[in-house]
Amino acid sequence: MKRRELLAGAGGLAAVGTAGCLGVVGLDEHEATPAGVEASVRDETGYEQVDIEEAVVERTFEIAGTSQEVRVTNYLTEHEKAIDLGPLGSVRAAAFALLTSPQISIAGQGLNPIADMSSEELIGQIEADFDAINDPEHVADETVSLLDQETTGSLFEAEAEFEGMTVDVNIHITESVRTADDHLVTIGVYPVPVQEVEEDNIAALRSGIVERIE
Repeated sequence: MKRRELLAGAGGLAAVGTAGCLGVVGLDEHEATPAGVEASVRDETGYEQVDIEEAVVERTFEIAGTSQEVRVTNYLTEHEKAIDLGPLGSVRAAAFALLTSPQISIAGQGLNPIADMSSEELIGQIEADFDAINDPEHVADETVSLLDQETTGSLFEAEAEFEGMTVDVNIHITESVRTADDHLVTIGVYPVPVQEVEEDNIAALRSGIVERIE
């Protein structure tokens, strides 16, 4: 698995979040705000913020007989950590990402599908967009707290490719919660052999989320 490929696959959720609703809304532009993790928590867990990726979807629709372009901007804030994979040496094989996608509504009705996607639907989208992760299997669900809201956190086991070597990984996904203006989903991944440490680190990263980061 090349650097950040899993997180790039997670970025495919941004397109899902806007598909099927932009034509209904018929508005010009919606932009999310990148979320992040407190610096002290990143330091404690050993994760480095490596990128804030902008994912833009632009489409043109015929609305009331006129052509209108709609632009939606989503953000994926990416963190990585080097893990010792034995023969492969130290590899950035642990990752944590936060996807923010704008709340879109009309007449008080929310129209962003990410808000209602289950963890199984979320992992299915990641698998569809990322061909180096194979056969994710659902292991367990738990109730977790994100930004003082309760949501479902799910654990999946899968296979991933690192430098031509197949490695069993755990993937932690949380279903959407709301920030002030956006929907927020978190994705954490690490090799199974380091679960004892990294599972706690993923929980710590989730507890240290901030709604806005530069």
